[in-house]
Amino acid sequence: MQRSFRLSRRTLELLDEMATATGRSRNSLAERLLGEAIRTEAHPLIRFQPGALGRRRALVVGTRLYVYHVISTLRGNDGDAEQTAEDFGVAPQLIKAALAYYADFADEINEDAAVAARLEDEERARWERQQRAIA
Repeated sequence: MQRSFRLSRRTLELLDEMATATGRSRNSLAERLLGEAIRTEAHPLIRFQPGALGRRRALVVGTRLYVYHVISTLRGNDGDAEQTAEDFGVAPQLIKAALAYYADFADEINEDAAVAARLEDEERARWERQQRAIA
């Protein structure tokens, strides 16, 4: 969907510089940045970090925990946020922040988990081939 926005000259310069540096189009970069900014505004304890295959995955601020890791562990703990926080050694509000983000963006987080599982399977298969090659 197309919309028009008025942006300051400096913002456009910064956008152009970043687009050039990353090799992305200005439009795709603006869409990503705006989308992440809106999500961060609604979920201030969530940030985004490049991950596998160039995907940007939701990360709990101040940790190395991707939201899909938190949700997986939370499920394993029967929804016990206190236990999950203890397992990760973080404050319970960070677990609750990941759950809140998941509630709003479950499809995205489920896809992150599926991609991670696929990559893990591929890495394990590669390792097994390597072990057979040197056996």
